[in-house]
Amino acid sequence: MANNLHGGLFGEIVSMAVETLRQQKVRSALTILGIVIGIMSIVGSTSLIRGLDQSLRDSIRAMGPDTIFITKFSAVSMGSGRELTELLRRPNLTPGDAEALADQTESLDSVNIVLGQGGSPTRERVTYQSERSKLLNVFGSTANYAEVFNNEVVEGRFFTSGETQRRVSVVVLGHGPAQALFPNLDPIGKRVRVGNARYTVIGVLGETPSPGGFNMGQDDFVVIPHTTYQKQFGIRAQRMFGEEMRAVMIAAVPREEADREDAIADIERVMRIRHRLRLDEPNDFELMTQDAILALWDQISGATFLSLIVVSSIALLVGGIGVMAIMTISVTERTREIGTRRAIGAKKREILWQFLIEAGFLTAVGGILGICLGAGIGIGVHYATGFPVSLPWWSFALGLGFSASVGVLFGLFPAIKASSLDPIEALRYE
Repeated sequence: MANNLHGGLFGEIVSMAVETLRQQKVRSALTILGIVIGIMSIVGSTSLIRGLDQSLRDSIRAMGPDTIFITKFSAVSMGSGRELTELLRRPNLTPGDAEALADQTESLDSVNIVLGQGGSPTRERVTYQSERSKLLNVFGSTANYAEVFNNEVVEGRFFTSGETQRRVSVVVLGHGPAQALFPNLDPIGKRVRVGNARYTVIGVLGETPSPGGFNMGQDDFVVIPHTTYQKQFGIRAQRMFGEEMRAVMIAAVPREEADREDAIADIERVMRIRHRLRLDEPNDFELMTQDAILALWDQISGATFLSLIVVSSIALLVGGIGVMAIMTISVTERTREIGTRRAIGAKKREILWQFLIEAGFLTAVGGILGICLGAGIGIGVHYATGFPVSLPWWSFALGLGFSASVGVLFGLFPAIKASSLDPIEALRYE
């Protein structure tokens, strides 16, 4: 009997809330506007951040779990609190470092050097007859570039160690320039101009997997032998805070039977000898692995997500204040209605629940609208730009839970005020 009474009361309160929403459209819209904006921000930002997070994680994992990157410095060292000016004063890496690592270590299977990537990247246009590409990254590398960076040669071949030693003017095109310059032609053997020098195309790399279909320009590059690169461009340097910064990166892959930690120790030994570091001096170079890069990204993505949640929560707070203000006005306007209900036997807790459920219902409607708009924004951005999005079910539950909680929390004061009205005074209210 009690359950039927409570069930009937709940149904009556919900129907009254729906009727209030229908009759007072403008006021109801103003009540839930802040909630809609807040939930839309939470769901929309979550979908974009989660999509970018998954895309970058897949890209980082594609580099290989055992690959070790040697750089002058990286975002990992900057994220650990090191002074930028101190990092810039470190010695620049050179092709000689890569040669020493290949010759003086037993734990490394292959060592690759990339010139023109990093601090001051080399960017040039590639032209073929009347066709001209956009600005592309130009990398100078060794013959094992495709193996180290998990790129597949889909047409032609990669240049050889002999061609690298002889400084032959050959080029391997990334997927982007190959499609732009040779959409309906076989590019192999064609003569192109990279900057001011002419090269023969000997190969084309396959398209880099792009989770979510988002194109971050990962295929907009060409690769030439690093000796030819040095002949044309030198080792480009850029001055930052008075210090010279060269775009040089070395990648090393351990042997299958070798432990990665042993390979790292081997690299440190050779590099410290070359840089003439004493035993008590720290490394003046950076060693990065997939684990370290993922850990750094965890910090960045976590901080970004938290900041967006804080910003969205401000909108929810404003919306909650609006709910409280408008519900308080509603209590004042419905004083006689409350008095009548109390006079015919309605209890305080029934009046309390009436206004709480009404506030929760209104904000839940705002939450549903916010979820739909936020998801629509994420999907719209994806189809317009290809930016990866992810819409996990928990983001919808989080949005709906937040909105309902805001309604109950900020509706509590007007609900208590309504339930505390004296029935006789309420009936006399004009």
